[in-house]
This record gives sequence, C-alpha cells and structure tokens, in this order.
Amino acid sequence: MSHHVNEAADRILEGVAEQQNGVPGVVAMATDRNENIYEGVAGKRDLGKDAPMSTDTVFAIFSCTKAITGVAVMQLVEEGEISLEDPAKEYAPGLADIQVLDGFDDNGEPRTRAPKSDVTIGQLMLHTAGFGYDFFNHDLINYGEKRGVPSVVSATQASLDSVLLFDPGEQWEYGSNIDWVGKVVEGVRGKRLGEVMKERIFGPLGMDSAGFTMTDEAASRRASMHQRGDDGSLTPLSDFVLDQSPEQHMGGHGLYMPVGDYMKFIRMVLNDGDGPNGRVLEESTARAMGDNGLGDMKIKLLPGAIPSLSNDAEFFPGMPKSWGYTFMINDEDAPTGRPAGELGWAGLANLFFWIDRKNDIGGFWATQILPFADPISFTGYMDFETAVYESALSPA
Repeated sequence: MSHHVNEAADRILEGVAEQQNGVPGVVAMATDRNENIYEGVAGKRDLGKDAPMSTDTVFAIFSCTKAITGVAVMQLVEEGEISLEDPAKEYAPGLADIQVLDGFDDNGEPRTRAPKSDVTIGQLMLHTAGFGYDFFNHDLINYGEKRGVPSVVSATQASLDSVLLFDPGEQWEYGSNIDWVGKVVEGVRGKRLGEVMKERIFGPLGMDSAGFTMTDEAASRRASMHQRGDDGSLTPLSDFVLDQSPEQHMGGHGLYMPVGDYMKFIRMVLNDGDGPNGRVLEESTARAMGDNGLGDMKIKLLPGAIPSLSNDAEFFPGMPKSWGYTFMINDEDAPTGRPAGELGWAGLANLFFWIDRKNDIGGFWATQILPFADPISFTGYMDFETAVYESALSPA
C-alpha cells in the first residue's frame, strides 16, 4: 500500500509546487491506526529563501486547533467537571456581557439587545452559540469598525468581546466559539489553555513541538506565510507570526506544530481516544466527538467577506454536512472516497485534514497561503485524499 500511496501522492505534491504560481511548499502525510503510511514534501518554506520544506517544518495550523481544544473540553465532560448543557458563563464570566446584534440604525450604528437565553458549552462546541468571524460575515466587519473590535488574530480579550449574530441555538455560524470554549477550559482548570494541552494532550501523545508559542528551535523550522494576489502571484510574508506572547491562548486558531505532531492527534481519534502512553479520552467520549450535534440543521458555505483572508469556501459543494464536537461531518459518501459520517476540517492558511474511523485512515495537508480556499492548494488536497483512498482501498 505505501508504495502506491508514495508514487501517486509524490506526483500530486510535486505538481502543485512546481507549476507556475503553484504553492510555495507543502507537507502532506497519511496514517492508519498505527503509523504514518505516507510522508511527503515539496517546495520551499519561503519563496524568497533557499530552505526546502521538510517533514519537521512548523506550521501555524489556525482552525485545525479547534479539534484539539474540543478534546480538552471533552476531558472535562467525562471527568464530571462540566456538562455540555451548562451555561458557559459559569466558567467564562465575560460571556454574561455579550449582546445580540439587532441590526444597524440609519446612521450605521449597531443596535444590540440581550440574548433570549444563555450560551451553553455545547452550543459553543457546535458553532450554534451565535458568534461569527468577520472574514466570513459583513455585519461583523461593520460592527467591528464601529466599536473598535480587533481581529481575532490579535489574540486579545477585546477581539472576543464582540456580539452574537443571533440568539443561541437558532443557527449554525462558524466563528470564535471555540476561543470561548478555551476560556471555559481555563476557568475550570485554573491554568492557561496551552498548559492544559501540554499536560493532558501533547505530553501523552508525544506532540513535542506543539504549542501556542514556539521555542527558538521550533521557530527556526517555521514555514513562512504567503499572500496570493489577484493575478495569482505569491508574495512571502516572512515576518507574519502569531503573537508569541499572546494575551489569550486562542482555542480556535492559535497553535503551531509540525504535521507529524498532528498525525499523532489523528491516530488518537482513529484509536477511539487511546494514545501511545495511555488514554487521552475514554472510548465512548472519543466516539461522541464525532456525533452530529446539529440534528436536521446543516452547515453552510463560508462567504469570503475579507478577500485577502478568504475566498468563498465549502467542502463537497451540494452535499449535506453536519457538525460534531468539534469536526465537520460529511453526511454522504464524498467523491474522494471518504465515507459518510466521517470527520474533517481545515485551517485558514490552507491546511486540511480528514479522519476516517471506518477505514482506519486519516491525513493532513499543510501549506501557508492566504486567502483560505486557495484553488491550487485545495485542489491538491482533494487529489491527495483521493490518491490515499485509491491506494488504501484497492486490492493488493
């Protein structure tokens, strides 16, 4: 199997890196329950420099952080410290002051009101609490401009003190919900989120280079961010680094790590919570993370409201998709080969992963390109996932 994966995947990685205005560099890996079955690299860490991509290159993983924060929450649930039905303000008091955006007056000033019910921890996990992201929502752009709300990339409390777009539980809206979940974890544990992750997730799984801040050694392996222009060209943003002394550990987007570390996390999910040094989650809890929590509600396309940060984005257009605690779930068999009911998500700089518990395989694709849903990187990822399935499921 590995030989066939290697040949097909290598061609895909080389193709996206070598074409004109392709990707600067990419690292991709696939795994079964026991070990990586493919590790591939192509291109450079920075278009303006000579250092090649390598399997130990460190990436800002953005929203791939969310699933790890979700594990920190589910550990609290299984320990009986919290319930998903609890009002989140019991552990993150700042939520008590958050209002619902009720439109704008004739002068463009925001109107707000109190929410009809408290935000629960479960709603935050499912993205039904009402929080959004300004780069996917024009109303939040307008509100932020009027009220001086900084971007979530600033990793500040002020960036979280925004508004709800609707009353809790009414809709699905992708946003800063998991940042607030991280604050719930901190409130219960009495430690910063990064410390909790190191003790209870990274340490047990051997994710040695993962964290909200990089050591000098890890920073020396960092891949640079790149911005794709309207003409398709790529410009290195070599100095773009998330705050290394962050006011808030942002559970929704703040982690740095090499792809190999994330593969250890994926294997833990494939093994229903079991890790190389013992359990991170009980089997029932790990399985529950992949349960659809939305009922008949479906997730929707993410509209690119800030073009420099995101294009319009949707996995498997035209197919219904649900949300778990905290992964996307494809409700039907995907064209890549991923069966219905399996898990995946992404990070803003065009990082993508999937976890298939039915077939015991998963994978991760990492680039550092803005805006999100880059056509070349995303197509490369879809081709990579397809190649893994064609090799994994084909007769020997």
